[in-house]
Amino acid sequence: MRNSRLLQNILALVGVLFGLVTLFAGTRVLLGADPGYIVFRPLLIYNTAMGFAYIAAGVMAWRSLVRGRQAAAAIFVLNLLVLAAIGTLYATGKAVAIESVHAMTLRSVVWLVLFVGLAWLARRSTAVE
Repeated sequence: MRNSRLLQNILALVGVLFGLVTLFAGTRVLLGADPGYIVFRPLLIYNTAMGFAYIAAGVMAWRSLVRGRQAAAAIFVLNLLVLAAIGTLYATGKAVAIESVHAMTLRSVVWLVLFVGLAWLARRSTAVE
């Protein structure tokens, strides 16, 4: 049980740290830093706002496996939908940089891993009870 709690805390910490990094990077670009590629402003605003959601989801995961799992699932689905949208825009030649597609892919994978980890822990903890 102790190892489960440690893993839960690690997953929660990853969510919070990922949120902080997302907020930092997004805020820098919103304030005028040049990332070196075309910025699709709606995506920048979405990602920066999601930084807050990532932090909140990390805190939820720290406190509750069930709520953390639900938050991670919701974030994963939202990121996947945005990835599909910007992937389509990129494929049709719209002003979306491939770096944005790669970054959104990374975000989606991170939140899939967090969801799977939290879901596994939640299922494991109910099996023990």
